[in-house]
Amino acid sequence: MQIILLEKVVNLGQLGDVVKVKDGYARNFLIPKGKAKRANAANLAEFQARRAELEKVQAAALAAATEKAAKLEGLMVQITQKAGVDGRLFGSVTNHDIADALKAQGIEVEKGDIRMPLGPLKQIGDHPLVVALHTDVQANITVSVLGES
Repeated sequence: MQIILLEKVVNLGQLGDVVKVKDGYARNFLIPKGKAKRANAANLAEFQARRAELEKVQAAALAAATEKAAKLEGLMVQITQKAGVDGRLFGSVTNHDIADALKAQGIEVEKGDIRMPLGPLKQIGDHPLVVALHTDVQANITVSVLGES
């Protein structure tokens, strides 16, 4: 299916690109989320009319993400969980727990933005993580998991 991108999409293209994607990806994700429209003559004309507005919105989102990344960069978040004597947690620390801890510090972050490539944290200690606030903006944080008996 041919679509017009209404914002930058990772590994797909920039604002205004006309790309071919699988039908299910377009119908189930890109179009419902407002990231793309079907590429037909009417939608192309509408996009050209709204291009400046869409670029302004994208620039504002990038500026907001950059500002939030400046607050987050190098931040250490402490989370306390029950742990055994060997340092393993009873349970785990997920991106939801990290988002709640950041919210308690006054920084609002979506749980889906927290990248945990090795899965949930199951050991006490310091764990470096990445928060992807925008397709072009990432912030590095450290999550310090403390054990309580």
